[in-house]
Amino acid sequence: MESSLITEASLVEQGVQVLTDLLGPEWQVALRPIQSKAFDASLEVRAKGDSTFTRLLVEAPRAVPPRFAVERLLPKVQLLREVNQPTNLLVIAPWISSQARELLRRNRIAYLDLTGNVDIRVARPAIIIHTVGAEKAPRSAPGERSRTTLAGVKAGRLVRVLADVRPPHRATDLHRATRLSLPYVSRLLETLEDQLLIRRDGRIITDVDWGELLRARAQEISLLSRGSYRGFLAPNGVAALLHQFPQLPTEYVDGLSVTGSSAAQRFVQVAVGGQLMLYVAPSLNIDETADALGLLPVAEGADVLLLNEPDAFVRRGAEFIDGVQYVAASQAALDCLSGPGRMPAEGEALMDFMEAHPEQWRVSKNDIGASPVQH
Repeated sequence: MESSLITEASLVEQGVQVLTDLLGPEWQVALRPIQSKAFDASLEVRAKGDSTFTRLLVEAPRAVPPRFAVERLLPKVQLLREVNQPTNLLVIAPWISSQARELLRRNRIAYLDLTGNVDIRVARPAIIIHTVGAEKAPRSAPGERSRTTLAGVKAGRLVRVLADVRPPHRATDLHRATRLSLPYVSRLLETLEDQLLIRRDGRIITDVDWGELLRARAQEISLLSRGSYRGFLAPNGVAALLHQFPQLPTEYVDGLSVTGSSAAQRFVQVAVGGQLMLYVAPSLNIDETADALGLLPVAEGADVLLLNEPDAFVRRGAEFIDGVQYVAASQAALDCLSGPGRMPAEGEALMDFMEAHPEQWRVSKNDIGASPVQH
C-alpha cells in the first residue's frame, strides 16, 4: 500500500503485525475496544498462558515531528502516568526521525515505525524491543515528499544566517539577508519549528538551536560528494603552499577559501595532518587554479583537495589570515560534520568551542545583512 494512502486504521493494522512478528509465536497482541477519542487504538499484549498483560494505548499519526511529540504526546503520557495503571503509550507511524525518536526515548514513550525503528520497554510482562530502521524518510512517507528540507544550496544559506546571527529574526530579515524568496524562507522556517530547531513568538524567531541546526544540515549533505572535488599533491608541502598565497593574483586570493580540518584548527586543536581543502569559486577553473598553485594531479595520496564551491555563501563571514581566506566557524563545522573519516569528530570539537565562545563567531542582528564575503 502506498504510504500516501495509509489510513489510521491500516497504519494501526500494519503496526500490530510488525509488533506480532517481533514478539514471536509465544506472545499475543490483540486489539481491544476503546471508548476514549483521545487515542487511536488500544492493544493488549501478553505471553501465551500468562494472565499478566500490558495495555498499549496507540497514537497513529501520519508524521511525528519533534514539535508534535512535545506538544501532543508528552501531555498525554503524563496524564497516563498520573492515572497509574499498567498502561503505556505507543506511537505507530510510517517513519519517525532520529530527533523525534530521541525525544520519545527520553520521555519513555514507546514507538514503532514501518521502516523498522522500534523501541518498546515494558516492566510487566517484561518486554524490551529495540531495532533500527531507516535513518532518512522514505520517498513515499506522508508529508515528507513535499516538505521543505535542509538539503540543497538554498537551505544552506538560511542555516548559516540563523546560526551566525543571534535572534530575534523576522522572515523578512532572513529573506533580505539570504536573497531567497520569502515563500521559501517561510516554508523552511515552518519545518525548522516543527523540528524544534527554532522557536517563535508569533512571527518573531526568538531562539535558534544552532548546534542541532548545523548537525541536521550536515546529515543532509556530503562534503565530498561524487564529482565535487579533485585531488592534488603539493610538491613542497601544504605549509609552503599556504605561504605563497599572498603572492597569487587577486582572483585566486579572493576565490579560494580554506575549509575542513585546516579551518577548524583556527579554533581548536585537532589531529595533526589531514588534507588541505580549498573551495574554488565558479569564476576559477580548477585545472588553471592547480597550475597557479603548482599542484600535481594524483589519483591517490592527495594532500590537497580542490572543491567546487557550491555557493558564494560558503564564504560568508570568511576571514583573511596572513593572506589566506578561511571560512567562518559555522561553515567549517558544517563541512567537518559532513566530511569523511575523522572529520565529524573534528567538527564536534569545533562545536564544543563554539558553544563555549559564542562571542568569537556569532554576531548581532545589526549584522544580518552583511555581504556574503567579508574581507
